[in-house]
Amino acid sequence: MTTGFDPAGSRVLITGATGGLGEALARAFAAAGADLLLSGRDRSRLTALAESLGGAGRTVAIVNADLSREDDLASLVAAARDFQIDVLVNNAGALAFGLYEDQSWPDIARLLETNLAAPMRLTGALLPWLRTRPRAAIVNVGSTFGSLPFPGFAGYSASKAGLRGFSRALRRELADSAITVVHVAPRAIATPLNPPAVDALNRALRSHVDLPEAAARGIVAALRAGCGLRHLGFPERLFAWLDGVAPAVIDRALAGKLATIRRFARPIDTRKETS
Repeated sequence: MTTGFDPAGSRVLITGATGGLGEALARAFAAAGADLLLSGRDRSRLTALAESLGGAGRTVAIVNADLSREDDLASLVAAARDFQIDVLVNNAGALAFGLYEDQSWPDIARLLETNLAAPMRLTGALLPWLRTRPRAAIVNVGSTFGSLPFPGFAGYSASKAGLRGFSRALRRELADSAITVVHVAPRAIATPLNPPAVDALNRALRSHVDLPEAAARGIVAALRAGCGLRHLGFPERLFAWLDGVAPAVIDRALAGKLATIRRFARPIDTRKETS
């Protein structure tokens, strides 16, 4: 059974640390008393973030890595072992918005690689190491759209639904181990990485949008509580549940928004990534 994990004194690897949520997660875990290994593709931003978080007896290290590259993935795994991590936060991800018929397969494949394949591969590579720790945790950062598939986000919803399924299965597989598996699904987050069309759509639909700091605090709280699955935000949490028990209700509700979604979905604006 999943139990809570106190991040104080832990050693945490955060992927996608230079994105809006990734930076907020780094600060939230630092405030909780953790040492940090920060991974991302932008070395200068990683360095600046690490410098801002260092001191006060805290250790902060960086690894410049693109998780789609075999050699970078291997380097990150080696660095994580050397750093002696006991918490893995799979945060790196990409967002794609647009009508599915307008999107190319290479874009969709890249989305699936970033949001689903990369965290699965990194988790698999680090599981043997995490099993050696007295206590360990894996935190997968998903999305409300993984439980509430949304028009204009077909590929993204599929990738996050896959991550949710992976998290639930892995949690059950490791139930008799000392590894806590947590899947947290934030709702929309205000970050400069959002395509302008997504921001415009959120305004038009009057969607609730959280600050990265609020989402990061929710993720750390979910780890402390040992939540197998936590959705951040209401009424999104209710809608996700409702889509599971009465999907026709959600179908009807979203059908009424389809014209608005299509208006913002063309032209498509993709390839925004948290790295």
